[in-house]
Amino acid sequence: MNKALVVVLLSVTLDAIGIGLIFPILPSLLRELTDSVEISALYGAILAGYALMLFLFAPMLGMLSDRFGRRPILMIAMGGAAIDYLIMTFAPTVVILIVGRLIAGMTAASMAVATAYITDITEEKDRAKRFGYLGACFGVGFIIGPVLGGLLGEIWLRAPFLAAAIFNMINFAMAWFLLPESRPGKKSKFNFGEINPFSSLKWAISFINIRTLLIVYVGFSFVGSIYGTIWVLFTEDRYGWGAAMVGVSLALYGLFSVISQAALTGPITSWLGEKRAILFGLSFEMLALVLLAYFGQWWVLFALLPFFALGDVGGPALQSLLTSKISEDDQGKLQGVLMSLASIASIIGPLFFTQIYSLLRTDWPGGIWMIAVIIYVLMLPMILFGDKIRPGTFSMGNKK
Repeated sequence: MNKALVVVLLSVTLDAIGIGLIFPILPSLLRELTDSVEISALYGAILAGYALMLFLFAPMLGMLSDRFGRRPILMIAMGGAAIDYLIMTFAPTVVILIVGRLIAGMTAASMAVATAYITDITEEKDRAKRFGYLGACFGVGFIIGPVLGGLLGEIWLRAPFLAAAIFNMINFAMAWFLLPESRPGKKSKFNFGEINPFSSLKWAISFINIRTLLIVYVGFSFVGSIYGTIWVLFTEDRYGWGAAMVGVSLALYGLFSVISQAALTGPITSWLGEKRAILFGLSFEMLALVLLAYFGQWWVLFALLPFFALGDVGGPALQSLLTSKISEDDQGKLQGVLMSLASIASIIGPLFFTQIYSLLRTDWPGGIWMIAVIIYVLMLPMILFGDKIRPGTFSMGNKK
């Protein structure tokens, strides 16, 4: 494993820890700043605003990294995030905190640039494996971050913001001293119209060889939002679990997912190929969802966690397949579009699944998992038959 890859993966891990640090204490901080107990609407609006910033800025940062190089865009985002978290540490009003969270959403869009960096330094045959590493590092960060944030929040409510600022300063220093440029910027004239996120989306769907795969990617992201949205509600309703058992189940879920993405994605994709690896992961996840829907014993959920983790193999394989169909000069733009689409799915998904769950929870709470299965079944023809166009490198001048 080369030095540049290690630096990027470590940076992603620290970035994910920094993001996760804030989750446990944000509601309490909002109550303190607003002097109000009821902050659910404001909290939801902040989460939605954060996702909206990802949608708008991921294509922009991805495109800028194609134009000016990955390293400077990453460093600007890391430095900006460090300053932003410092401001939020001492934010005297809720307005400043809200603005800070919106800026945090902008800088978090640099994940698209990190993914493009990995694409640059990785041969096509190894991309699924390294995207698996990337997902595993993000998973590790989201396991450590909330735990650390909760502990720090007990010491000082704003301490997690300060810790997040420090992590971003470390990332900036690593990029400055250790990270080489993976792809020099273009020397062509810069067109400000290119930073429009909607033009990037229009650019992506103009390629007939990836339209269906983009729909599948959105579908994966949409269904993926069900776990963070419904898991707590479902385990409370079906098993009567409290916070401790819910936390244990989520931690084990995350641990199995990290192991699967880090250790299994590469070998399975090499063995089956990208499309069959997608189907492999989807098969295990669908099986787990069906069994969880129909079997009410608590131990079944724990027994199914490895099956859910095997389902995580499909995402990196799909992302690798998409990169094979776009020019090397446009990988930043592609990753920005993918992150933008995922952010929209993360806004719509929770709204959809919570409404459906409210209708099912009394008579059959497990039915929500069958809704996810139905969506996956609808995507199967697109996975099986929507990828008939020969892979190759395409640019705006060649869309056939």
